[in-house]
Amino acid sequence: MKTLRYYIPAIFWIILILVLCTLPGKDIPTNSFFEKVHFDKFVHFGLFGGIVLFLSLGIYWQKKYISPRTLLLLVIVAAGYGLAIEFIQKYWAIGRSFDMYDVIADTLGAIAGVWVFKIVRHLFFSEKK
Repeated sequence: MKTLRYYIPAIFWIILILVLCTLPGKDIPTNSFFEKVHFDKFVHFGLFGGIVLFLSLGIYWQKKYISPRTLLLLVIVAAGYGLAIEFIQKYWAIGRSFDMYDVIADTLGAIAGVWVFKIVRHLFFSEKK
């Protein structure tokens, strides 16, 4: 149970994504400017990058090490979660639909999450000589 504390930010983030992505379509504010610049893709990018960042931090805080294989697995899991969310939107969320470009944004965000984790680790957790 002690190890769960390392993953609390990631758990909250994953639940937040589920809630936001399954809101009924009519409850999502629209703005013509944001639609023109495909702002929702930036949101997907950031949300799924956050999954990888928070899970990576949890693993690193717990073990003080994270392997490249684990980072790759986290990207695959986050991208798979993004794909699952799109199917949930298609079949169960009211007024929502499947968008392959959202899946691409989710995947690219997950990859970027690895880079952000490495930057955060270097800036805040590297040992000073």
